[in-house]
Order: sequence, then structure tokens, then C-alpha cells
Amino acid sequence: MNFAALPAAQAQQASAVLFQNVRIFDGKSATLSAPSNVLIRNNKIEKISVAPIQADAQVIAGGERVLMPGLIDAHWHAMLVRPTPVSAMADDVGYNNLLAAAEATATLMRGFTTVRDMGGPSFGLKRAIDDDLVPGPRIYPSGAVITITGGHGDFRQLTDLPRTIGGMLSRMERIGGSMVADSPDEVRVRAREQLMQGASQVKLTAGGGVASPFSPLDVSTFTELELRAAVEAAENWGTYVAVHAYTPVSIQRSIAAGAKCVEHGHLMDEATARLMAEKGIWLSTQPFLNLEAASALGPSEQAKMRQVVAGTDRVYALAKKYRIKTAFGTDILFSQALAERQGAMLADLTRWYTAAEALTMATSTNAELLSLSGPRNPYPGKLGVVEEGALADLLLVEGNPIDNIRLVEDPARNFLVIMKGGKVYKNLLAQEPSRR
Repeated sequence: MNFAALPAAQAQQASAVLFQNVRIFDGKSATLSAPSNVLIRNNKIEKISVAPIQADAQVIAGGERVLMPGLIDAHWHAMLVRPTPVSAMADDVGYNNLLAAAEATATLMRGFTTVRDMGGPSFGLKRAIDDDLVPGPRIYPSGAVITITGGHGDFRQLTDLPRTIGGMLSRMERIGGSMVADSPDEVRVRAREQLMQGASQVKLTAGGGVASPFSPLDVSTFTELELRAAVEAAENWGTYVAVHAYTPVSIQRSIAAGAKCVEHGHLMDEATARLMAEKGIWLSTQPFLNLEAASALGPSEQAKMRQVVAGTDRVYALAKKYRIKTAFGTDILFSQALAERQGAMLADLTRWYTAAEALTMATSTNAELLSLSGPRNPYPGKLGVVEEGALADLLLVEGNPIDNIRLVEDPARNFLVIMKGGKVYKNLLAQEPSRR
């Protein structure tokens, strides 16, 4: 049976699954293991052995194919991949949730078993996936992006001004896409609201952005006191603040306020990179190499994207030079076609890294970033590795991705088995499961 298109409730859940004769990329090493056997029981990896494993289990004959961890995208927007900018704001919320559910299934079928959602009303989608109503990746949600008046994430029109403090919320705020906060007290409230809804981390836009029409790329937005209010709220809940920031000023101000992760950083300078390394700040950045990411946006937004693309080589060079803790993400917005290149963007990392380094970044390194959520981690357990006791999020690959990382560009053909939490969502190897 081919499980590629089955709903979550019908995906195959055996009490135990045995991968036989596989070579393992464990999410950390630059080489593959000797031919091995891997026993999955319930949702975890129970045993790994080069010797045969005897168990009452569904058997998947690996044929010395590569077994690796499920991929992780550290900067995703589950609710904003398929709609256009206009429909994301104006369309029926129920329809947009169904659209996001369809994309969540496609995301899982691309081999991304976990995403860190960096802005958008994804709490309901996460619940539906966790409750097996919809096949999709694990979601680490931020909830609404917190921004300022005129900042990145403020998608109001000029006709919505002036804003009355405490007055009626805008459409984007009512649907939980982003929240405007113009004082430490407002920031504190909005951060606490996201945490109350289940946010695993809090996201603020500390500087200008590409997609927002009234937000120049060079501006710094929140004051240090405003940023610190969010940091205090997050730390009180045992988690952290991540900031959207491109420029040295916005990054350095965020670090001073206590933020733990910088999203993007493409316009940073040497001094900022050195500071991030000294303070142990995470860099969650994206290999933007062309204007595809802004294809659905207008001319002014595309002009800003050109600045970001121009900084891509530099941000990775600085990250490598100063050994900044670097995570991989894609930040795909408003394009189903571009989302289909999610794996290709991972392969693009080989412009700066080896294939093994890129795959490690998208598995165990990204999982290390996810663990910053502490007690707010919605999925306690080890992710991003193939080792005993880890959560069983696994891909069986046709070919060796360490030798040819471009295999991840064609998941429909090359990911023969996709497993999340011990459940098989795709199996192209066997028509009927055998047992031993």
C-alpha cells in the first residue's frame, strides 16, 4: 500500500517497525554507518544494531539505502505559504485554514517532519496535526508576529490610521497574523497572549522587512525597553524571543535586550557577527540567492529583496568565520510553487557548506535551536538524530544524500519512506507489510 496520500488517521501505525539493512546518517556524522538495523517501538527508536534484531514488527527492507532524520525547517510560515498577500488578509479564515492543512501535508511529504513557525495563526493547524486529523509536520508555533506601527508585519492600509490605543483591532490582528504594540506594556501583553495560546517562542520584528509595504529595510523599530518587555515575558514562561532583524543596529539592540535568536541577519557587519558569537546568539538565516522569494510582491518589495540577496554570501561567510550557531530555514511566503523548492533551498547550502554540514544543520542543529523552548517545547524528546531513545522521525532515501544532496530536491521519487513519531506516512517499498 502506498501511504503517500492517506489522511493522518489512516497512516500506518504498527506497534513496532523494523528497518533492516540500512546505512544511517545520524544527523551529526559526516559518514554513514555500516549496514544496520533500527527498531522503532511506538514513537521512539528503541534499538540500533549491526546484528540482526528479532522482533514482532512490520519489516521494511532497506537494501542498504540511507536512513536519516526527518528534515527541520527553522523558519516557516504554515499559514502563509499558499495564499496571496491579499487573500491571507481578506479571505474566509476557515478556507485559509484548509489551504494551510493541504500545504502541511505537502510539507510532510517533502520530508520536513518539523517546522518552526515564525509568525501566523497556526495554533489550530498544529492541534489538528497533533490530533491526527491532518497529516503534517510537528509545529513549533510563535503565534502572531509582534510589530510596531509601520513596522514589518503591519499590513494595515493608510486609511486605517490613526490608531487608537485600546481601540478596535485591525483585520490582521483579529485573525492572529500580527499584533501592533507601541510601548513596553503593550509588547508585554501581546507576548503573554501568544504564550497563553501555546507559543513555543515569541517573535518580534526588530527592524524593517521585505514584504511589508510601509517598512523600509534599514529602519530599527522597537526600543530596547520594548524588546526587553517581550524577553522578560518569554523568560518568565521558560522560553525565548527570536527577532526579525537584518541590520547591525536592530541586531545589536535585540541582543542587548536579551533576544536569543536572530532571524535573517543578511545586512550584518563584522562587529555584529563577532558580538553574536561572543554572546552565543543563534542565527536563523536563509539561502536567498534570487528574487523568487519576492515573486508575489510588488516592485518596491522586490527592490528590498535585492538588498537581502546581495547580503546572502556575506551573512554565511560571517557565520562561518565566527562560528555562529547557525540554523537553516526557508521563509517561503505566498507561493505554493516556491514551497516545492523547500528541499532545493537546503541543497543550495552547499554553496558554503559540505553536504554533510548542510544536512546536519537541517537536522540535529535545528533541533538544538528548538530545544531553547525549554518547558514550552510541545514535543519533549530528541529530534533531528537517529539514535536510541530519539523520536522516530525518519526518512529512507534512495541514494546517498551525503554524496548527492540534490536527492532532497525530488522527495516524491527519492524519499521512499517518511515516518513521523513512529507512524509511516509514506512507503513506496512494500505493497503489503510483512511481519517477523
